[in-house]
Amino acid sequence: MALFKINNSAVKKLVAHDLDLERNLQELFEVNLDEILNIVFLAHEYSTSFGGRIDTLGIDRNGSPCIIEYKKNQNDNVINQGLSYLRWLLDHKADFEVLCQNKKVDIEIDWDSPRVICIAESYNKFDLDTADILPIKVELLRYRIYDENILYVEPENYQKIRISTSGIIRKAKQGKEKTERLQKIYSIDDHLAGFNKQAVNLFQALREKIMSLDENIIEEAKAKYIAYKTSTNFTDVHLQQSGVKIYLNVKSGQLNDPQSLARDLTKPKHIGHWGNGDYEVKFENMDNLEAVFALIKQSYAYNK
Repeated sequence: MALFKINNSAVKKLVAHDLDLERNLQELFEVNLDEILNIVFLAHEYSTSFGGRIDTLGIDRNGSPCIIEYKKNQNDNVINQGLSYLRWLLDHKADFEVLCQNKKVDIEIDWDSPRVICIAESYNKFDLDTADILPIKVELLRYRIYDENILYVEPENYQKIRISTSGIIRKAKQGKEKTERLQKIYSIDDHLAGFNKQAVNLFQALREKIMSLDENIIEEAKAKYIAYKTSTNFTDVHLQQSGVKIYLNVKSGQLNDPQSLARDLTKPKHIGHWGNGDYEVKFENMDNLEAVFALIKQSYAYNK
């Protein structure tokens, strides 16, 4: 994607560059992992018992273990490596739990939703075909470095509908083979089940507005909420009988909220909540749709 810098009425095209040798891709992401991907950094080059090393190991704000692999050259097979490490990690959950404890990470681990994330400047046709045909979700992110130290990150592919993972086989600790899903699949219908018509109508109206923002927006049903994202979540939606609770991925103090609809979850600190971000908004009346959507648009602009 071409980027341009506007200076008054003049427009200048920003040129993409390769990373300087002294500015390592992996180090750049690890130092800024929370800012770029909303993931808490846990380990660099984490050793596995079969001799391989996971490039970056982390956990996201939803409790999903995150395996991150970087494609530093065209021949790196990061997708297969990531899946191999995922299989290993799910057989060594205790090691990951101890790592989180040692890092003082107070997030409940969601073993139903592990993530494999690959980061590269570009992907070839074989990478994309592999990711699309896999029965589990692998996130391919593409980055570019532009003039004036601008980092651009976007999803290269993201299949919105995946086939069932129930056919994936992995070995249990006892050594017997059994069928077990590596990732649990949730749906929008799962979240709508059991709620009254008013709550569902509020959600559907809000959903239509959110999806109209950008054709590249990804809607992803999680265990506790529904996420809306581009390269990272910008809003998370949780249905309740009284309506919809919305979380905005905006840092405290950076939301323009003229009607005071949002609650700052950092005041008081450490308010537990599902979803990403420092703000919570309750949407319980259709009359507030436009005002609530204006706050969501701010979060979208903040995160895109």
